[in-house]
Amino acid sequence: MQKRVAWVTGGTGGIGAEICRSLAKAGYQVVAGYSNEEKAKAWQEEQKAAGFDIAISYADVGDFDSVQKSHAEITQQFGVVSVLVNNAGITRDATMKRMEASQWRDVISTNLDSVFNTSKACFDAMLTQGYGRIINISSINAEKGQFGQANYSAAKAGIHGFTKAVAQEGARKGVTVNTISPGYVATDMIMKIEEKIREGIRAQIPVGRFGEPEDIARIVVFLADEASSFITGANISANGGQFMH
Repeated sequence: MQKRVAWVTGGTGGIGAEICRSLAKAGYQVVAGYSNEEKAKAWQEEQKAAGFDIAISYADVGDFDSVQKSHAEITQQFGVVSVLVNNAGITRDATMKRMEASQWRDVISTNLDSVFNTSKACFDAMLTQGYGRIINISSINAEKGQFGQANYSAAKAGIHGFTKAVAQEGARKGVTVNTISPGYVATDMIMKIEEKIREGIRAQIPVGRFGEPEDIARIVVFLADEASSFITGANISANGGQFMH
C-alpha cells in the first residue's frame, strides 16, 4: 500500500524537524518545506544518517504561486498530500509604538497567509479523495497575547479562526482541520535567550519545564491518524499549564 503523504512547512526547524521524524516513524512519506536550500540539504543528510528518508521541497510560504509550484512537484513525485502541517513561522518583535509596517506584513505573510496558501493547494484533492488532515501550529501567544508581539499574536490567532471555518467545510468529506498551540518549547530559539530571562519564563510554567519538540510532534501524529476523525475545529493547548482557558 502506498504511504500517505505528509507535507510539513518549516520542516527543518526545531519543532518542524521533530514533527517530520515522528510522522516518518508513523509510516508517512514526509516532505519538509524549506526556505534555505543549503541548510535544508545539510539537514536532509543528517536525517538520512539517522535513518529517516525525508524529502524536501522549496517554497516561499507567503507567496501563493511559490506554494502552488511546490505542491505540484510534491503531488507529481509522491501523490496526493493527505496530511498538511502548517508549521512555518517567523518573529519580527517590536512594541506597537515602534513596529514598522514591514514587520507587520512579513509576519502576517509568513505566519498567516501561508496557511491559506498551502491549504488552498491541498484542500480540493483532500475533498475528492474523502480524506485529509490539516494541522495548524499556532501559539500560546495567540491565546493570551504578548507584549511586543502584536503581529505574531494576531497572525497566530488568525490561524485558529481559519481552522474553525475550514473545519466546517471539510467535516462531511473526511477532512479534519485542527490547531495546536504550543507554549515555550526548548528549541534553539528559546535556548539562545539570556539565562536569567529564560529561567523567569520557566518559573511561570506550572509543570516546571519547557516543552520538548516531541511533546508537540506527538499531538501532530495523533491528529493525523485515521482514528482521530471525530476531532475537528479544535485547538489543543500544549503549554505545561502556563495558560488555561
